[in-house]
Amino acid sequence: MIEVENLTKFYGEIRGIEDVSFSIGKGEITGFLGPNGSGKTTTMRILTCFFPPTSGRAKVAGYDVIKNPIEVRRRIGYMPETVPLYPDMKVTTYLTFVAEAKRMGKRERKKKIGEIMEQCGILKVSQRLVGNLSKGYRQRVGLAQALINDPEVLILDEPTIGLDPKQVVEIRQFIKNLAGERTIILSTHVLSEASMTCDRVIIIHEGKIAAVDTPENLTDKLQKTSKTLVQIEGIQQEIKDKLKTIKGVINVLEKGEASPGVFSYEVESDKEKEISGELSYMVYSNKWKLVEMRAIKLSLENIFIELTKEERT
Repeated sequence: MIEVENLTKFYGEIRGIEDVSFSIGKGEITGFLGPNGSGKTTTMRILTCFFPPTSGRAKVAGYDVIKNPIEVRRRIGYMPETVPLYPDMKVTTYLTFVAEAKRMGKRERKKKIGEIMEQCGILKVSQRLVGNLSKGYRQRVGLAQALINDPEVLILDEPTIGLDPKQVVEIRQFIKNLAGERTIILSTHVLSEASMTCDRVIIIHEGKIAAVDTPENLTDKLQKTSKTLVQIEGIQQEIKDKLKTIKGVINVLEKGEASPGVFSYEVESDKEKEISGELSYMVYSNKWKLVEMRAIKLSLENIFIELTKEERT
């Protein structure tokens, strides 16, 4: 649905992005992550035909952003970080204006506006001025304007910024419900947002792609050793000493007392050595009580930091 090949954009002598390539399939939700100034906004503005690239090629729904910008715009919905709202318009009036700007017929837009307001949960504020709405409702109106033309591709820039936790959950669920119907690019600084919402992530750093994959696959590639959290009831030092004797264990780190008599340990082991069976046997043979055992995976935050950290001189 989206194909980007060797995309490069220079602002005079300043590089925005260079040699950026990725593809996104139909119905995917893809997180677009990167530090400030990394090239996220530049890439999204090229995909939305805001300006052309210096070189390279990008296609949306089969249409080239340089050769067929009108066709691309007809197939995308865009919600920038600062939502383009008119505070003195009523919600219905604003959405009508957007529909007209997108050249929707009168009969079509009247029906669609009603459907979109219901879908976005803004029917009850349809006659209120946009400027009098809460931040959460303004974000919903922003989503409605992006969806009004029933786009195949939805590009969202920080859609939950400034929202309270309840509103974040609501918007996140709303976006997830669109999966399969539309291809979605979600640019966000909230990494937990991407891990909960997106099928894959694209990480960009200093204008170049650092990684394109699922968080799970990135974890497997970047995690040098395996880590397991165990909680065991028993004698603290005895448990630690014996855990260290398991073949493949590199280190055992005490994580404190989880509850009276129950101690937590982070067991680091060789990535190629599966230790869960031996761990379980050791607990059984020593007549300890195993309260919890689970693998510790790199979080998306850890992955992001690892891939975007500055090179040390």
